[in-house]
Amino acid sequence: MNKEQEQIRKKSPIQIKNKKASFEYFFIEEFTAGIVLTGTEIKSIRLGKASLVDTYCTIINGELWVKGMNISPYFYGSYNNHELKRDRKLLLTKREIAKLASATKQTGYTIVPLLVFIDQNGRAKMDIALCKGKKEFDKRQTLKEKEDRREMDRAMKTFKH
Repeated sequence: MNKEQEQIRKKSPIQIKNKKASFEYFFIEEFTAGIVLTGTEIKSIRLGKASLVDTYCTIINGELWVKGMNISPYFYGSYNNHELKRDRKLLLTKREIAKLASATKQTGYTIVPLLVFIDQNGRAKMDIALCKGKKEFDKRQTLKEKEDRREMDRAMKTFKH
């Protein structure tokens, strides 16, 4: 990911994150994919009414799909509203999908959504990652590192004053 792409993500007013992902998985490789949405779905995402809790990606017939993504109904949607947790297609190149498909055939590897954001053209994009699951001791190590960082930040704040 280059610096220009990072700045687009930071500037995006909507950033829906999968906070559990970094705790549960090691990220091997990251991709940015477009999402195929209906009219009321994009409106709900622009209002920040989406969740990536318990979502995962799967490859079906050479296409990448996100499953379990919750997008709340649009308030003004009336009878045109969408289903809450329908499967949504992700847009990647054939080469990237083939790479992900071959990697997920190995045991322990999966594709996890990390972030949904709106790009500068107003389209919804999703950052996904090829991941390997962490073992219990890896999770404990992650918690310990997080706690150490927190303590150092506290010490630096008291040292400055």
